[in-house]
Amino acid sequence: MLDVKRMRVLREVAAQGSFSAAAEALAYTQSAVSQQIAALEREAGTILVERNARGVRLTDAGRALVEHADIILARLADAEADLEAIAGLRGGRVRLVSFPTAGATIAPQAIARFRERHPGVEVSLEPREPREGLECLKAGGCDIALTVEAGFEPIEDRAIERHHLLDDPMYVCLPAGHPVAGKAKLKLTDLAEESWILGTTGRCPDAQILLRACQTAGFEPRLAFQSDDYVAIQGFVAAGVGVCFIPDLALVAVRDDVVIRQLVGRPPVRHILAATVAGGFRSPAAAAMLEILVEVGAEFEAGRRTLALAS
Repeated sequence: MLDVKRMRVLREVAAQGSFSAAAEALAYTQSAVSQQIAALEREAGTILVERNARGVRLTDAGRALVEHADIILARLADAEADLEAIAGLRGGRVRLVSFPTAGATIAPQAIARFRERHPGVEVSLEPREPREGLECLKAGGCDIALTVEAGFEPIEDRAIERHHLLDDPMYVCLPAGHPVAGKAKLKLTDLAEESWILGTTGRCPDAQILLRACQTAGFEPRLAFQSDDYVAIQGFVAAGVGVCFIPDLALVAVRDDVVIRQLVGRPPVRHILAATVAGGFRSPAAAAMLEILVEVGAEFEAGRRTLALAS
């Protein structure tokens, strides 16, 4: 294989027209330049430079190699510049995947803040359900996966590293005309006879959170319908199909014909996480995005506390 450093020496010899001038330009000794060219000729298997009284002249092989050297060295310079840009967050990319409610709340704010601080870095976001996002992360399809776990059931996967962003409390969503809609806070047992709209079990822990909360309250919820789309779920609630649990992050848009009520005591929560590959390389862009996601998560929690105190 041809040595790139020796190709650089050959290019300088061609540009300067002599070994001595090339040596001066490269801060080498003339002997070192001669040795580098001789070694390159052995690697190439042919004569590259002809020496004469007036200096040196490249052979056809030497001219061809210099042409390639120009291209190779230019690409290497571009590669070095790209690496410097990535290290300085003036280039590169960071790929996110997110489940829907975080993708509509946390992710937009984090991406906007990241682009303001690091405009040269490309950012992408793709929708994935929580478990699908983790599989995408482990397969190398993204750098950070926004995911969710039940407050009573941490994700146990040594292949990923979990970064807590915030706790997302669950509320009850009722039709506006429901008999208990006038209460500010409800006991879960007040709704023991209701039909419930449940998320698809296995895809997201929200369904497990509802089941566990109802079982702890002493009843099994009666399933009316299943959906993972909280906008659609509000529509079913408004139509009287059933009631549901709904997380705080899904309350960015609430219909006029439903009401949201707190539960008495400590509400069930889901943990919102940013997941990265455990022990893997984390680019400067991914590290900066992770830091911003933690910031945004903390602000969401602080805003919720402020709102609670004001009410």
